[in-house]
Amino acid sequence: MTKLRAAELEYKLDDERIVDGASLAVENGETVAIVGPSGAGKSSFLRLLNRLDEPTGGTVYLDGTDYRTIPPERLRKRVGMVPQAPALREGTVRENVTLGPRLRGEAIDEGRVEHLLDDVGLSGYADRRASDLSGGEAQRVAIARTVINDPKVLLLDEPTASLDGESETAIERLLADLLATGERTVVLVTHDERQAERLADRAARFVDGRITDVGSPREVMT
Repeated sequence: MTKLRAAELEYKLDDERIVDGASLAVENGETVAIVGPSGAGKSSFLRLLNRLDEPTGGTVYLDGTDYRTIPPERLRKRVGMVPQAPALREGTVRENVTLGPRLRGEAIDEGRVEHLLDDVGLSGYADRRASDLSGGEAQRVAIARTVINDPKVLLLDEPTASLDGESETAIERLLADLLATGERTVVLVTHDERQAERLADRAARFVDGRITDVGSPREVMT
């Protein structure tokens, strides 16, 4: 069953086509990696998938429903995004992780917060200041901040690109554990083609704003 389908997506900025008629179907529980050269439009395409940027053409279907009919707040809860730069807020790890539920006025389940922090390898970090975290720790908080909203689709934008080797390995291991459950549909933008092979079921290559190849990661890489 198709979970997320981009249909002829287009994004123009100052008359430049950043994304140019990109179409892609992602099946329920599947992980698809978006690969390609820098400046090809990969991250812009990802931002269109939950309307962080508004398409200038085409649309996206979530479970067969045109996402333009879904209120943005509800859409972004169902299609969560972890950006390349975590952009944590001032305050504690707990305050950052629970940002979404608090903005929606929902009760906070402290037991779930602790369990989630344990899942991302940050047990005991709830009261630490976000400003004191390393890059790898901040990225873990960003993942937990998105996962707490129970998104059915997870968008990951270069989740290990700015990390050192040890942190990159730890975050990739965490992502592999999250993806192994098959409970979430994932679109992963990565510059690391080996990472795409390790984590993704399929890959799509972006060149000049267009998807030029779709297939198994190995097929697309070669």
